[in-house]
Amino acid sequence: MSLPVKRELRSSQWFREPGYYGFARRAWLRSEGFAADVFEGKPIIGICNSWSELNNCNAHLRQVAEAVKRGIWSAGGVALEFPTISLGEMFLKPTSMLYRNLMAMDVEECIRAYPLDGVVLLCGCDKTTPAQLMGAASADVPAILVPGGPMLAGQWRGRRLGSGTDGRKLYDDYRAGRITEAEWCEIEGCIARSAGHCTVMGTASTMTSLAEALGMTLPGCANIPAADSRRLAAAEASGRRIVEMVWEDLRPSHILTREAFGNAITVNMALGGSTNAVIHLVAIAGRLGIELSLAEFDRISRRTPLLANVKPSGEYLMEDFFYAGGLPALMKEILPLLDGDCLTVTGRSVRENVSQAACSNPDVIRPLSQPLHAEGGTAILYGNLAPDGAVLKQTAASPHLLRHRGRAYVFETYPQMQAEIDREDLAVDETTVLVMKNCGPKGGPGMPEWGHIPIPKKLLARGVRDLVRISDARMSGTSFGTVVVHVAPESAVGGPLAAVRTGDEIVLDVPARRLELCVPDEEIRRRLAAFTPPPPAYDRGYGRLFLEHVMQANLGCDFDFLRARRS
Repeated sequence: MSLPVKRELRSSQWFREPGYYGFARRAWLRSEGFAADVFEGKPIIGICNSWSELNNCNAHLRQVAEAVKRGIWSAGGVALEFPTISLGEMFLKPTSMLYRNLMAMDVEECIRAYPLDGVVLLCGCDKTTPAQLMGAASADVPAILVPGGPMLAGQWRGRRLGSGTDGRKLYDDYRAGRITEAEWCEIEGCIARSAGHCTVMGTASTMTSLAEALGMTLPGCANIPAADSRRLAAAEASGRRIVEMVWEDLRPSHILTREAFGNAITVNMALGGSTNAVIHLVAIAGRLGIELSLAEFDRISRRTPLLANVKPSGEYLMEDFFYAGGLPALMKEILPLLDGDCLTVTGRSVRENVSQAACSNPDVIRPLSQPLHAEGGTAILYGNLAPDGAVLKQTAASPHLLRHRGRAYVFETYPQMQAEIDREDLAVDETTVLVMKNCGPKGGPGMPEWGHIPIPKKLLARGVRDLVRISDARMSGTSFGTVVVHVAPESAVGGPLAAVRTGDEIVLDVPARRLELCVPDEEIRRRLAAFTPPPPAYDRGYGRLFLEHVMQANLGCDFDFLRARRS
């Protein structure tokens, strides 16, 4: 193996600058205890750490950072760790999505402003992965991503629990009186057993898997459980690899190509991945001037079968998926559907990376000839209710509701839904279509994960476990049911969803990809003409910036001024 050709390092612009400031920067870095030889042609590698005690998913990343440092130093680099915003899904109100773009700006500007030749991105929780990829794509300095991995499976009375998915199911049982207060307290103490993100195919597992599918992690890195020692070994290997990438000048723009995004969409469909992946992939691609249309997601979904038998679309957990071979095994199985020539952070192609992968449990990762579902996890819907598209996870929906006609019961706001959903006199039955407005990018604000509207308590008591639910919100990737989300344009900007009234009939036809409000066009126009937008939620600060510049869901909810201007 030939040694990499040494080239001029970006950090030399800081440390080799003649005059006082070059001297001062070297002196100030040496004040941290570094010897003078750190400036002798060694790459400066930043470790972009989203560790926080307010983010349980990322709470172990300090240890992961230490493993990365070992790799960087052993490969001849200089490891310098720096913090960024950390978006904890459970703790941020109104939603972590409100701050994804802020974190992406934080990551981008830190990379751009500091004397870094390369960067290792440490992520885990839902929005931390896309935010770091968005920032790194915009800065375009050599970068590699190291996810924190999923937490250990919950254990309760002999039952394995997947955080998020099983928690929601058990909560419905609790609301219906099938679980006692004491049992509910027991579950609280054992459903989340370690640091790490949700151990189902939620948004966090989806986005770290798609980072690997895009080629931005080492093969097999995405799915290693957070508590597994192999997580640290992969982190150390990533630290060594980023030093080589600096000398090779292997940057995100070389890896994140249109073909790579096609691979990521295909992998998402085979995983039964989170509906949020649609928004995040569109946003990441937009940072590189690549336009991803919702129609492309649906085209790929129709040709890609679901193979990952993981909750909420399947039966197993992320630990099982990793032990069965993880993402490399799944990608090898669907290699005929991928562009195997795409470059990755290894310096090799996707095909080369997965050539030796093997599946050890074909019930967890199904063979291409025996899929769980003939189509991919996500379906894109259009119609007079969603002219710019809406999203549904068809593999986690109820088959009998995929073609449905029912009367709407409308909640104008999320607080109204919370106040009314458990009323015994709520005028709903098993055919009702629950509709919730003002939950989109501007209306939420920030497009919270409110789309998984709870089943009304009176229906739970009668054994109803699913209804058609429609909103301009998002839903957690851990969620399930016949839930239509991301309706665009949103109601708060006068989209057709704003015209829906209680009693209107709505048609959902997933095989036909149709979502229709059964009201004459003239009546819809008349209602929208009388529409008055809600007052803005913010009049200053970042909230105002968000409201003035956020784009709609079908465009990735990024800020209009952050998208690349090139094609």
